[in-house]
Amino acid sequence: MRAALDWLDQRTGYKGLLNEALFENVPGGARWRYVWGSTLTFFFVVQVITGLFLWMSYSPSAQTAWESVYFIQHQMLGGWFLRGLHHFVAQAMTILLVLHLMQVVIDGAYKAPREVNFWFGVVLLIMVLALSLTGYLLPWDQKGFWATAVSTNIIALSPLIGQGLQEVVIGGTDYGHHTLTRFFALHAGVIPAMIVLFVVGHIYLFRRHGITPKKPLRARDQGFWPEQVLRDAVACLAVLVVVVFFIVRYHGAPLGAPADPSEQYSAARPEWYFLFLFQLLKYFPGRTEIIGAIIVPTLLLLVLVGMPYLGKWKLGHRFNIGFLSVILLGATLLTWQAKHADNNDPEFLASVQSAERDADRAVLLAETGIPVSGALTLMREDAYTQGPRIFSRNCSSCHRYDGHDGMGAPLPKDSISASDLKGFGSREWIARFFDPKEVAGPKHWGGSALKDGDMVSWIQNHVPTYSVAEKDQLQKTLIALSAEAQLSSQHDMDVRDSATIVAGQTSLRNLKSCGECHTFHEAGKGSPDLTGYGSRAWMMAFIADPAHTRFFGDNNDRMPSFLTEKTLSEKEIGYVVDWIRGDWYVPAKK
Repeated sequence: MRAALDWLDQRTGYKGLLNEALFENVPGGARWRYVWGSTLTFFFVVQVITGLFLWMSYSPSAQTAWESVYFIQHQMLGGWFLRGLHHFVAQAMTILLVLHLMQVVIDGAYKAPREVNFWFGVVLLIMVLALSLTGYLLPWDQKGFWATAVSTNIIALSPLIGQGLQEVVIGGTDYGHHTLTRFFALHAGVIPAMIVLFVVGHIYLFRRHGITPKKPLRARDQGFWPEQVLRDAVACLAVLVVVVFFIVRYHGAPLGAPADPSEQYSAARPEWYFLFLFQLLKYFPGRTEIIGAIIVPTLLLLVLVGMPYLGKWKLGHRFNIGFLSVILLGATLLTWQAKHADNNDPEFLASVQSAERDADRAVLLAETGIPVSGALTLMREDAYTQGPRIFSRNCSSCHRYDGHDGMGAPLPKDSISASDLKGFGSREWIARFFDPKEVAGPKHWGGSALKDGDMVSWIQNHVPTYSVAEKDQLQKTLIALSAEAQLSSQHDMDVRDSATIVAGQTSLRNLKSCGECHTFHEAGKGSPDLTGYGSRAWMMAFIADPAHTRFFGDNNDRMPSFLTEKTLSEKEIGYVVDWIRGDWYVPAKK
């Protein structure tokens, strides 16, 4: 073995390289404060290795990126852990960079003759942040897509070259396939290659000038091996344990719903380490935005670059430490403000809830198989996804769904002018409608002109006076009316109560009862026609043209004829109807 190693050393000189690398003198002995540079190098290597393995299963195109990440996260053996390791190590590197920068400045390791090495470190800081920024888009999910759109819009604020530079970065005027491929090329090729070059240069310059010890020296000099190497290894292991904790807790990295340029994403926020800049821009509205987005960061960066010159004087060194401390404190405060504002914003919280629901739904639908056109097709043809969106845009100005706009956002009570459609056609919904205290309430006709109509008057005047037998017959009638909806959620009950339904249908046909004002299966007279009330066909026809003589006719209270007026297509109406009725894909129980 010894002979083989000697032979290898004669050909490569590896022993000399190892001696140069491991037996550097550490003035004042090994210290824990020196571990940050080694941990950064270790985690960059982890990023390169995990990135290469992710690359083996990743397909960078607008129709395959999300799908390939879904495969890694949910189908590839250990893929969730691989993604999580890559994701959370990137988060850890940002923290380690700040710690390393603070240690360098506090110890004065940025002063002459180490200025160039310090500038190398500043460039590495920027490139690591750029690595995180470009990687954010690669899953091609809603969060990454819209957060990238916000960040690249900041580029356009740059004087003279901003617009052109933005088009170069995103590959045109619109965000799409070329944006993804360019960000992937930057993330997996250009930026890592530059980081490797600068890391090599950084280490070379570090070795050239040696460690800048914190004075006064506490102990005798020691070698880098084994004392400092042991501390570096323990630090790397400790940070890795923390990273693994988060990987296991969140089962890898998050994956939102597939990116959809046609759907605004109100929950879009940058990652936490850019959140302070997002909050800072709020203080510079309108045309002053360039100050917060370009001018202030540029000035701060110039001060950072100028630190080696300021540090020549004792007062300048103190200024540098104070400057960094204020920047970190300010960034922390701005981040807290952003989090606090979001946590107290009902609309944002509703958007986050909606985004989480869509993310879960996308995974559920993908399990059925992803078409050639991509996973976004599954979302766009899913009533559970599209129904609430269409309802929110077109119906929530009058209607509610369980008190909100369909997407979870609360709406002012004084804008209610029509029924809450949660559970429409169900036994509970119809029973509440025939309650004298509820029919003219906020969940039904309380905000509409119909509250003063014959139906409300009849319910309020007659139902309270019913005898026990009449109330029993009314209950049968309501069950029969609800059965017309053919709701899947009530199928078992409707089958069980078939005799009750038949008895209730008698009242619906009786000219001295419901048939006096309504039509039911060609019996009776008047409208709205209760035949198939609440069924998919009935709701489709009603939403298409509520002013039709089959429904409200001239008594229609402001409800648009969505299909007749071409506000909504038949397909869009179908999504809303299926969503309200609960008729969407549900996986079979295992």
